[in-house]
Amino acid sequence: MAGIYIHIPFCRKRCHYCDFFKSTDFSFKSGILAGLRKELESRAAELASDEINTIYLGGGTPSALLLDELKDILDTIRNNYLVSPEAEITMEANPDDLNQANLTSLRQMGYNRLSMGIQSFAESDLKLMNRRHGVMQAVQSVKWAKKAGFSNLSIDLIYGLPNQTLEDWERNVRIAVELDVQHISAYNLTYHEGTVFYDQLKSGILKELPDELSVQQFELLIRILKDAGFEHYEISNFCKPGFYSQHNSSYWKNKKYLGIGPSAHSFDLDSRRWNVSSIAKYLHGLENNESYSETEILTEQDRYNDYIITGLRTIWGISEDYIRREYSEKYFVHYQKIREKYLKSGHIAISSGTVTINSNGLFISDKIMADFMLVEAAK
Repeated sequence: MAGIYIHIPFCRKRCHYCDFFKSTDFSFKSGILAGLRKELESRAAELASDEINTIYLGGGTPSALLLDELKDILDTIRNNYLVSPEAEITMEANPDDLNQANLTSLRQMGYNRLSMGIQSFAESDLKLMNRRHGVMQAVQSVKWAKKAGFSNLSIDLIYGLPNQTLEDWERNVRIAVELDVQHISAYNLTYHEGTVFYDQLKSGILKELPDELSVQQFELLIRILKDAGFEHYEISNFCKPGFYSQHNSSYWKNKKYLGIGPSAHSFDLDSRRWNVSSIAKYLHGLENNESYSETEILTEQDRYNDYIITGLRTIWGISEDYIRREYSEKYFVHYQKIREKYLKSGHIAISSGTVTINSNGLFISDKIMADFMLVEAAK
């Protein structure tokens, strides 16, 4: 089984925190849509023996496309790949692109999961982040989606925003719970170089929230969502029982996926490939049968470290039987050494040979993962 990711590199405006590859110039749209079709068709052989169980349109803002364009993408995939009848088909969407009519059409096309970029239920936060929608649009879009037949809804939220109090954040989380969605992704604000927020931080216009307050917000998030019946299955992701993001889970479970579009990444178990982060170079490569991507063949060290950093993010953890079976002895020896260190400190748990980061370790998860990884100098 495998997944397909489609990168739609267009946004109507740039959010001040976002460093994803995108453009606000829609004059390239017809070229990109033709390019996506061509890449999907030309790379079908890579998954010829695999059933596609997840399709994910991300970006950018996929919901900025027209309905016919979104249908054409799905049709191209179905015409060239073996898509499971039960496939999870997700589209990222902005609330202000949605209405009752287009949501109904999307559901009829076969899109069965929406990931909605709400980010906050406070007007001041939305204005600060340069979001296009308002709070009422966000709430209404969820209601419309339910009425259209979507029963698998995810919303994104951001905490750690400048001047965001614990009370502000609690209000956000409780509104999300009241909307009765099946999945919530919550991310701590990161100031990425090249973004407006990064420049404003460096110039003193913005002040970063203290780490201790961000930690308190994360703890509050976990507590409220647990009480509401959500399962904390990945560091930033929470779901009602049975509503894991199947597509993202494939990344964390080391499954094969194909990335289509500029900047998209692919993984075939033995190598990683990434397309160029340039619309012009991507289209030129496709039109002239020239390379528009780079490929890295994974070493044993790469594969071990990938397994560590993806597995420890989740409730599924890492298996010592798998490490012993799949990697050289030195990796298992290193794993045992670090396992004992964090068992002693109380930051991890082990059950039936599977190690997971527990609640005590969540706040130092990056350090734990870094310690479990093995990095040796090239000879």
